[in-house]
Amino acid sequence: MNRYHPTQLIPTAPLVHFRILFGGMMALSVLRFYHYGWIESLYIEPVYFFSYFDWLVPPGPTGIYLLFGTVFLSALGIMLGWFYRWSACLFFLSFTYIELIDKTNYLNHYYFVSLIGFILIFLPAHRDFSLDTLRRTSIRQTAVPRWTTDLIKFQLALVYIFAGLAKLNPDWLFRAMPLKLWLPAQAHVPIIGPLLTYDITPYIFSWGGALYDLFIVFFLLYHPTRWLAYLAVIGFHVATAMLFQIGIFPYVMIISTLIFFSPEAHENILNKIKKWTGFSSAHHPLSLNWFSWKTLKPFLIFFIILQLVIPFRFLAYPGHLFWTEQGYRFSWRVMLMEKAGYTTFTVADESGHKTEWVNNRDYLTAQQEKMMSTQPDMILQFAHHLKKIYQERGYKNPVIKCRSRVTLNGTLSQPLVDPATNLAAVKRDWKHKSWILPFDPDFGKTPGKKINSNE
Repeated sequence: MNRYHPTQLIPTAPLVHFRILFGGMMALSVLRFYHYGWIESLYIEPVYFFSYFDWLVPPGPTGIYLLFGTVFLSALGIMLGWFYRWSACLFFLSFTYIELIDKTNYLNHYYFVSLIGFILIFLPAHRDFSLDTLRRTSIRQTAVPRWTTDLIKFQLALVYIFAGLAKLNPDWLFRAMPLKLWLPAQAHVPIIGPLLTYDITPYIFSWGGALYDLFIVFFLLYHPTRWLAYLAVIGFHVATAMLFQIGIFPYVMIISTLIFFSPEAHENILNKIKKWTGFSSAHHPLSLNWFSWKTLKPFLIFFIILQLVIPFRFLAYPGHLFWTEQGYRFSWRVMLMEKAGYTTFTVADESGHKTEWVNNRDYLTAQQEKMMSTQPDMILQFAHHLKKIYQERGYKNPVIKCRSRVTLNGTLSQPLVDPATNLAAVKRDWKHKSWILPFDPDFGKTPGKKINSNE
């Protein structure tokens, strides 16, 4: 058996196919965003944004359209291999900038796209069957180091395996939550709709989803089971696309997992396409330039360690993860909870003689208010925004308090935030938020316990 080594040469074809399909899918996603009016509703209509960093502000309507235009053109550049390095850099920067503008719009697959965009910067995916090779024939190569495709496989494996590990929780496995809430609502779906109303169906989906996420990568890596595994990938993601509104994520995963097929299979397909298009197959020796293994090894090791550590940062915080959401984002926890609630804010001056109730919709869109009301860090962020507003209105050292009630995976709604805490005086940082009230899964069920609507 040949010993594995990351610098072992393999055909360039898998990278070429991944580049074309990923770039094309991203360009189509921008057109889809524009078609449904989401650029306007999510990034132009809001008057306030829950940015990940205070210094990161939206560039205005013209700037937003320029950003999306940059994503579109750079995605085409990746697909066609036209000024590939610049295209990959511009795609990563513009897409990630849009992603970081507002936490309201966070989705796991946006994070995945940002990571893949970043990885593509360092991969020689343009060294064959690209406009760059027509422009500069000297860069044409039909062989690349194995690590270039394995890095993509690693990132895909993390998405699946961490998603599977996240499903190993009592709500998902033993209560079939939140699928028990979601599936019956899809009873109108043709053919399978009536099956979704059976009591056993959410449990089958829950356990099946966990097993799929945990083991699909290993079946994709094993040659004898690869085709069956890929058919399972298609079936799984097509089903989720039909049942749930999760955007382009299913299709991104379907095209991305093609990278698991053998380099030889990709090469055979690419050679046929070249023959059909008349593209020259001439190539040059592999050049050890800035993307070589020796140059990037320390950086790649750091990147891999970071990707392994970030999903576990929730262990640094006490409390129920889905309730506090401390360490929840960027951890591949896909469709694990149904959370809804409301918040009301009061603002009082320092003396307490003047108090005002805040109408959230004066500052937030309906979508922003919905997401903010269940996520403590966004509640605090909005409270600090209100602090600035009321200081400008003449309130000295305004006192801002919040009353909130939230339901998690079908439980009775209960208070999320300590109503006695002055959020204006709470520092925004990564430390544990002690003002988040503990989650009680049996809230309101204890005999003799009175539920106080003002709790």
